[in-house]
Amino acid sequence: MEKKLLYTGKTKNVYELENGNCLLLFKDDCTGKDGVFDPGENQVGITIDGVGDVNLRMSIYFFEKINAAGIKTHYVDADLDTTTMEVLPAKVFGKGLEVICRYKAVGSFIRRYGDYIAEGSDLPAYVEMTFKNDEKGDPLVTKDALVALGVMTDKQYDDMKKMTQDITKIVADDLKEKGLDLYDIKFEFGYDPEGNVMLIDEIASGNMRVYKDGEYIDPMTLSKLFFA
Repeated sequence: MEKKLLYTGKTKNVYELENGNCLLLFKDDCTGKDGVFDPGENQVGITIDGVGDVNLRMSIYFFEKINAAGIKTHYVDADLDTTTMEVLPAKVFGKGLEVICRYKAVGSFIRRYGDYIAEGSDLPAYVEMTFKNDEKGDPLVTKDALVALGVMTDKQYDDMKKMTQDITKIVADDLKEKGLDLYDIKFEFGYDPEGNVMLIDEIASGNMRVYKDGEYIDPMTLSKLFFA
């Protein structure tokens, strides 16, 4: 099938297919700095052989599970031989929005709110959203602001929050069976021509903070443990 390059990303390239869908090509480039892998960085810092393959494998695994649960995603099919995933076209909210679901008070949450909560404390599947903006440090944004700015409707926000919590539970329960504890996870959502919210992008180890017996598991080790 013929494909046209739409976008060259840090870790994935996006192509348009003849059937109207899109194709994501997973690359071995990882975000990081000074040759050190860091999923929180906004630049490509290192190339790790096989990372695209393992990120695609984990994405396939969870997208199929989430689709089976009746939650709308952009996932259609995938080809491990070419490290590609066929997806439904989707528009992003605003100029890009990241959605985080937190089970534990760690990372940027504890940096912001450490005066009120102890590090590692339980959180009730707490959902927060940030605008993707490197220069402004991905600022937090509230539901009221998102609606007032016309980025999304009240219903789209409510749908996205519930989907985030439902998807996080699917991922957390699966990891728990492997003896792993999910502390937080980051998602991206988009919407179809009718305005229906859907999970987009990927679900890979670099988008989640996972611990085993109280010790943090780095994304590369997590991928190996997950498929062991």
